[in-house]
Amino acid sequence: MSDENTTLVPVWTLSTTSSAHVPFATGDGALTPERLAELRSALAAFSDAPLVTLEAHPLTKKRGRSAGIPLEAVSPLAQELSRLVAQNSRNVPAVAKVAESSEVLYRMVVPAKVAAQFGKGLVKPMASKAVANGVYGDLVGAGSTVAAKATLVPVSTVSASGAAGAAAGTVVAGTAMTVAAPLILMAVALGASAHADQQRQKAIEHITELLEKLHDEKLEHERSELDGCRDAIDKATALLLDQGKIGASLGLDSAVHAIGKATEMADRRLRKWESELDALGDDRVEATDLEEAFGGIGEEGGEFRTHLELAALAIALKRRVIVLQGVEAGQSDDGNPFENFVRSLKADQQRINELEARIANVLVRLSSLELRSPKRLIDKVMTRRQVDGLLEASYRLRALAEDVAAADPAAEVIIEIEKHSDGTLLVLPARTA
Repeated sequence: MSDENTTLVPVWTLSTTSSAHVPFATGDGALTPERLAELRSALAAFSDAPLVTLEAHPLTKKRGRSAGIPLEAVSPLAQELSRLVAQNSRNVPAVAKVAESSEVLYRMVVPAKVAAQFGKGLVKPMASKAVANGVYGDLVGAGSTVAAKATLVPVSTVSASGAAGAAAGTVVAGTAMTVAAPLILMAVALGASAHADQQRQKAIEHITELLEKLHDEKLEHERSELDGCRDAIDKATALLLDQGKIGASLGLDSAVHAIGKATEMADRRLRKWESELDALGDDRVEATDLEEAFGGIGEEGGEFRTHLELAALAIALKRRVIVLQGVEAGQSDDGNPFENFVRSLKADQQRINELEARIANVLVRLSSLELRSPKRLIDKVMTRRQVDGLLEASYRLRALAEDVAAADPAAEVIIEIEKHSDGTLLVLPARTA
């Protein structure tokens, strides 16, 4: 590998507070991707304040606007990124190249310790159906970052000033850390919100397919009422991230009410499922008994599966609302936004996390059940059609556990932000590393 063919990638270490301590060694020399990963772990271990790293890569592949949350060139996040680059563009050649480039991929990596602080279950891997117990490492397709022939250059500070909550570019003397609380808050909030909306889209697609077979007007109404909340949530997200105030005219109150009703409905159905499972008792059950307790569970598109997807939709929308509430709490204290953001997320997410965990437990319990032939056929030879039906129902039962993906507490969270030639940004869904 020749030096001429090596891409220099500037890396900033960002914090929300000037009290964070960063070893001086982080500002010296170039780093390999492996060394940077080790450094992130060390920074998270040695600092009580949230520390993240931000890399600036060439943008080799653009995603469509529907892949994330688009922002205008005058948005606060775009301005924060521009100020961060301008701070070091004169004294760091790698940053100067970023300033000159019209298209950049910013890659914020939140270490596992820090990621756990802003919400268990907020970002988790999707289960892979290709490999048993496997997960997808990337929720948004192949990454655009330069994996090979890249040298990571820590960006050193050039002056000492500022405090937590200051604009990106405020620095702390003697370290390679930049205090950029608003940038971190907005990037994390947008990445988490985009991820939650991705889960909403996935649930809506599944519900639509199921309802086409069920023709159930009541469930169709539930779906429509929930998906109708998106417009108000999108507007509130844009307004809050422009540092505005949410008013009644946005309709967010009615959206929150509808989502609240949907989560209560999901909880009520869940309690019934848990009770039915307890009543079944033995791990070996008749298919007819299971079908009676969980209507449509053995069908390709049954009522039980539609109820599951409606619960997933309600949870995804609730997560978006939780992020909004966290941002609002964070912005209420300019001196310490990230900590307030974390506190709000933790308090509000506990109930929704428990609901999701209970649903996962029901699916795992169902998938472990063994279907047996009806007692009336014990002394008779089953027809081929009956055998095929029993096997097919068993396979569908086993498949329920495939959609259960546990959050990895040791996983880093990656938030990618595309900057396009017209200055606009596209914040992609947060994903696990």
